[in-house]
Amino acid sequence: MTIDEIREMAKAMGIQSVQKYEHKEDLIWTIQLAEGFTDCYLRIPDCTNEKCLWFENCIRKIED
Repeated sequence: MTIDEIREMAKAMGIQSVQKYEHKEDLIWTIQLAEGFTDCYLRIPDCTNEKCLWFENCIRKIED
């Protein structure tokens, strides 16, 4: 997913000032917090939260 696609998703969720986010990870962490999750993207190598929107992508990147 591109940074612009993630920004659009964040806007749809009501997150303000999405243009200030220069890195995908920062915006993903903000989205995670808005969803009620911890801001853990790429931070927890043994994550089991399959309900997280970013789970599959996160686990793949951690394993690489």
